[in-house]
Amino acid sequence: MRLLLISSSLVHGYGYLDHAEPELRRLLEGITSVAFVPFAQHDHQDYAARVRERLSAMDLDVTQVRDRADVESAEAMFIGGGNTFRLLNALYERDLLDAIRARARSGMPYIGSSAGTNVATPSIRTTNDMPIVYPPSFEAMGLVSFQINPHYLDTDANSTHHGETREQRILEFHEEHATPVVGLREGSMLDVRDGVVTLAGSKPARIFRRGQEPVEIETGSILEL
Repeated sequence: MRLLLISSSLVHGYGYLDHAEPELRRLLEGITSVAFVPFAQHDHQDYAARVRERLSAMDLDVTQVRDRADVESAEAMFIGGGNTFRLLNALYERDLLDAIRARARSGMPYIGSSAGTNVATPSIRTTNDMPIVYPPSFEAMGLVSFQINPHYLDTDANSTHHGETREQRILEFHEEHATPVVGLREGSMLDVRDGVVTLAGSKPARIFRRGQEPVEIETGSILEL
């Protein structure tokens, strides 16, 4: 498989997908078109138009995925961010989950950002999003064996906010489940090639394993999960 799992499409100080362009170019070398899945946001046409404009600057054509035929004919696929529950629900409703999984496992380059990264993991149980719709299952594609928490934020010791931190929420997940979780900070992404997972981008990642202290992984490192 060839996957690029991005924490977020927008990073402070950069335009849309600008921080990820070097990794996108490496993944998509020799590719001329990308099939875009817009279901994480409400206005599919507007979302697809924004992605089409951005990727045209990389000499890539963008088609919009609507059904299984669009998945089966895709050279590469990009699933964008938005609400993860809405995205997964749409993939189930349109019977696309198995089709995308099969194409990705057969070698089609797969790009996910935020919600699109969440659905590449075993489940969406570590998303930050509100359940604005209820998909038939929380189970996702399982292209990787671990969970990801995109937009991961570190605990601020000086904050007066008393709500749960991201770390506390992940620890709650581990009270019920044993799957490792990668806290993927904005500006970072995971490059997955033939089972080797490498941290790319500008920030370290935080790895959570049940019953163990979290550890920091520096950019460029291979993740052992």
